[in-house]
Amino acid sequence: MSSEKELAPITRDNLNEYLKDLAKEFRKLNGTKTPAEIILVGGAAVLAGYGFRDLTYDVDAVIIASSAMKDAISRISDKHSLPHGWLNADFKRTASYSDKLPGISVYYKTFSNIVTVRTVTAEYLLAMKLMSGRRYKNDLSDIVGILWEHQKSGNPISLEAVKNAVASLYGVSAVIPETSSQLLDAVFAVGDYESLYKYTRKSELDSKELLLEFERKYPNVMKNEDIDGILSTSRYRNSGVQKESMLAKLEEKKRLVAETETKQSPADSSKRLNDGHD
Repeated sequence: MSSEKELAPITRDNLNEYLKDLAKEFRKLNGTKTPAEIILVGGAAVLAGYGFRDLTYDVDAVIIASSAMKDAISRISDKHSLPHGWLNADFKRTASYSDKLPGISVYYKTFSNIVTVRTVTAEYLLAMKLMSGRRYKNDLSDIVGILWEHQKSGNPISLEAVKNAVASLYGVSAVIPETSSQLLDAVFAVGDYESLYKYTRKSELDSKELLLEFERKYPNVMKNEDIDGILSTSRYRNSGVQKESMLAKLEEKKRLVAETETKQSPADSSKRLNDGHD
């Protein structure tokens, strides 16, 4: 597991610049007869559609193009000092991939009349993040952030819509990781997206630092299949006990709010119900 601090980030401001330059290079190498299609997923899709996240370190995508695209990607890497494979389809080897992605993708932009870029809508992006559910990346905080932005915009996403998207991409018998399931329960049970986003993002950063520390102590030992076990059995730095689950903490907050409302006098309750506020 390498540190992302070593890599040049891709931001909301420069993502389209890199895609535009990529299309120009692809056109030079490929000509104009055979177009290409790129479907953005993961962090790049979040950058393209939302404002809560500022950067990613690579662009996960479904790439439908001639072999010239590989050379074009390499040229843009050299031109902008981006990491090798800054645009890649490696996620196709992970649990978040579905061969149904091309069919559910939506249009984003066309560059140089040769490269069409598509992305995925919120429900499907949530489904992919849930299926991935990595505790040391941005998967969980991205889930909360997407739901939070839709709530603020007055276009909230229902739990049913998310579950339908999971079933659509992965089948009705699909099982998401336990951490993802717990988060989904928490966010819809409590509805405090802002607090949950901050809590989840901090937890991800803590988990990343814990794994980096483990790697420093035991280099070349950790494998991907070990990560959840390490995070589950290790204690957070400077803490004598493991953190409570996000669901437990937020359910406790919900219980305290309910108790406070119950203790209100009848007059107070009547005023609250009739003062015209939702």
